[in-house]
Parts: sequence; structure tokens; C-alpha cells
Amino acid sequence: MTGDRAAQFALYAVMLILPLSALVARRLPLKPVLKMALAWVAIFAVGLLIASQRDRLSGLKSMFSDQQVSGTETRIRMAEDGHFWADVDIDGVCRRMLIDSGATTTALSAATAKAASLNSDESPFPAIIETANGTVSARTATAKSVTIGTITATNLGIVTSPAFGETDVIGMNFLSRLGSWRVENATLILTPTNQ
Repeated sequence: MTGDRAAQFALYAVMLILPLSALVARRLPLKPVLKMALAWVAIFAVGLLIASQRDRLSGLKSMFSDQQVSGTETRIRMAEDGHFWADVDIDGVCRRMLIDSGATTTALSAATAKAASLNSDESPFPAIIETANGTVSARTATAKSVTIGTITATNLGIVTSPAFGETDVIGMNFLSRLGSWRVENATLILTPTNQ
């Protein structure tokens, strides 16, 4: 048993022992205590099953997502932090990205650009861009496709830099390709161009 598994086993054992010890301390009749103990074991077993199958259950996330498709529109509810976060596919790589109408260009973290196999330009001189946090040196690249819900932008220019940390941002170069975008009742509504 590895150290992580041993620690998990110990945690589960403690979580099971605590309620059982509380029942024993009350000196209740044996039959109700056994029923209660079996109920707790069943609850923990279901919890462990759900935890162990969380990858398979991730499809349920879309049912409760902040992002919904309605006809041709993609609707994104405002997050608790006051921003709009979209589930985005960049050349086959899925990321949660901040939609920022104040950003001129779509900006990707170095990790996301690498995962999407985006080759930055070979220019010996990086692009110098102004961000909310100051001037940043960045490389440029082109994403073959960037998809949010029903909307796909092809050959979208991006910038990437380690200075962006782990944050990925959808900028105006994506939003300007839409038929329209607006905010209604704390929901961002993205509408594709007429086809």
C-alpha cells in the first residue's frame, strides 16, 4: 500500500470510527446502534463510490454548467467573482477561460499553448504588449480553431507568455468575430455571425 493510499485509508477509518464511537458512548440498545452503524457504512460506501468514479461522472457537470447553448447562442452566467468564464476548446484542448472585453488579443498561458501544440513565431524579438499588470514580453501564434459553445473562430491570433501565469483569456479578437455579444441579467450572450 502506497503512502497516499494508506493515508486515505486512515482518513476513511477515522471518519467511520467517529460516528460509531459517538453511538457507543450513548449506551443505546444494540439493535438500533447496528442499524445506525450500517446506515453510516452505506453512506460512506456511496461517498467513496462517487469519489472513485468522479471522472466518469464529469459528464453530469454540463447539466449544471454556467455555460448553456440556446439555439445558435451561447449563454454564460456571471461567476461569483463577477467575471464570465467560458469552457473553450483550443485546437482540441479544453480550458476554462476568462472572457475579457478589455483584452485586445486572446492570451494563453505557456502551459495551455504547449498543450494545444501552438508553435509561437520564430522571430528573435518577442512582442511587447500592455496588460492590466504592466508591460509583458510575449510570443505570437495562431490557433486553428477556438470554440465556445456553438461558436468557432478559425485561424485566431493568440499571444502566449509565462508572465500570464495559469490564466487563459479570450480577448476582443475573438469577440469581434461574433454577430453580437451582450450582457443581460448577469448572463453573457454570444451570437454567431449570420451564415
